Amino acid sequence: MAQTRRPVRWGLLGTGYICSEMAKALALVPDARLAAVGSRDLERAQAFVEPHALAHPDVRVHARYQSLVDDPQVDVVYIGTPHSEHAAAARLALTAGKPVLCEKPFTLNRNEAVGLVALARERGLFMMEAMWTRFIPAVAEAKRLVDAGEIGEVVSVQADFGVASTLPPKHRVFNPALGGGALLDLGVYPLALASYFLGPVSAAQAVAQLGTTGVDVHTLFNLRHARGGLSQGLCSLRTPTPCQATVYGTAGRIDLQAPFFHSEHLTLVKPGQAPVERHLPRRGMGYAHQVAEVHRCLQQGWLESRVMPLDESVALMGWLDSMRAQIGLRYPGE
Repeated sequence: MAQTRRPVRWGLLGTGYICSEMAKALALVPDARLAAVGSRDLERAQAFVEPHALAHPDVRVHARYQSLVDDPQVDVVYIGTPHSEHAAAARLALTAGKPVLCEKPFTLNRNEAVGLVALARERGLFMMEAMWTRFIPAVAEAKRLVDAGEIGEVVSVQADFGVASTLPPKHRVFNPALGGGALLDLGVYPLALASYFLGPVSAAQAVAQLGTTGVDVHTLFNLRHARGGLSQGLCSLRTPTPCQATVYGTAGRIDLQAPFFHSEHLTLVKPGQAPVERHLPRRGMGYAHQVAEVHRCLQQGWLESRVMPLDESVALMGWLDSMRAQIGLRYPGE
């Protein structure tokens, strides 16, 4: 008789929108179970659990982050707090001996990222930045096609992510104390995509418009990559953009149809040939695929993902720091 594998029990640290999406994603992964939710407000934690009760019965609620990470019924902690709290929350979980999936951006800056990675490695614990787009089927297939040489040598990537935000000025995306701004909230998507297909970044140039709260609301950046490739990214809280991405090679291109960050369609275009369309459905909004990656890594005994390695997360935080310096955005306490 085949042995049944015990579900991986997740604890969500945070009760915002992204944690709600993660709760939905966990319900789509057969060996995942939402075991506990932590908030600084017990009533808020209880209210968070209610709409997920059918998919996740018997979820424990904690009114302190510390009690969540200390919960013996939690195997992995997902960090879904505002950006400014990522490092402290992840450190809390790692110190308690729990593997961590930390929402992007990984931390507020490179120094925080370096400290977290050092702690995870010192403790021998798994940790990964929640760069979920890398794991959706369309992006995974695009990477397979690139690695197979279908578009020749990759020379460039272009991607954009813009919305016309109607959120109030006090919302976290506009709050410098919470790590707000288009670059850290949306720009991480085109940045990470470019790094995935072109390899390490070696230089970055950024220009931006700053809003009334002091954070960037519209940012453009150009990147040079160590292997010679070039990429361009745009992120905006002022205007809706197509949210498309294209990977250009010497023998063709791959278009990830909008919105590229959770696309279900790609088009392979080669000169003199009919475009090849591929439909690659994702599970839910797409977060379930990164959950499956965490499970795979834990089952293999790996301390980090080969697809989203820790050193790359640290490097990308460094380039975000560099671009913020260029546009004049410094967060409180830095």
